[in-house]
Parts: sequence; C-alpha cells; structure tokens
Amino acid sequence: MLRALAMLGQHITTTTPANGWNLNAVSAYCATWDANKPLAWRKKYGWTAFCGPVGPRGQEACGKCLRITNTRTNAQITARIVDQCSNGGLDLDYNTIFRPLDTDGNGYNQGHLTVNYQFVNCGD
Repeated sequence: MLRALAMLGQHITTTTPANGWNLNAVSAYCATWDANKPLAWRKKYGWTAFCGPVGPRGQEACGKCLRITNTRTNAQITARIVDQCSNGGLDLDYNTIFRPLDTDGNGYNQGHLTVNYQFVNCGD
C-alpha cells in the first residue's frame, strides 16, 4: 500500500483535459518520448506521476499503465504514467484519477488516498 496525492500544485498543475492532453504544456517528464503520440493514446487514460516502491523508473516507466485500487473503497481505475515524482508514491491527476477513486470523499478530506497498484497492459 502507498499514498497517492492529487496533482494540485505539483508536477502536472491542472487537469489533463484543461491542458488539451498536451504533455509538453504540463512539462511532464515523459513528454520527450510520448508528447507526439496520437491524441487518442494520450487521452485514453488519466495521468499519473509514478515513484512507487516497485516498478520501472524514469523513461522505462513512461507510457506504462497502472491499475490503481483505493484500499478503503475498492474503487479501481487505470492510469497512464506520464511523469515522475519524488514522494515515494503516485501523484494522480485530480479530475481523471483522484476524484473517481475517492468515491467516499475520505481522500479529499485526508489530503491523500491509500492505494494499491499493479502494472497492467494498456491495450495500445
């Protein structure tokens, strides 16, 4: 289990749709490799920054998908890694990942969610 923060004032500073799903506009680490992917690829899943304790790091993580589960409610969602972070967890886009996972509002009230994650095939 690890904590996941919403991307508010961190790495990706607003929601992905507000930035046109543009990795360059949000200065995402993975923009170097993934910014020119088709729009359908970039918007297929909400975005996360990844710095979890298990899994690839840096460029190797870019574009990979995670199945993220809220340990309190068991709500699940798939997210695409587009950035890196340094908090030892995940930084979740607020509207496309954090809010759908926070089905009981406890994450918002606490300022974080406790989640499990596993790498999954993105189906691209």
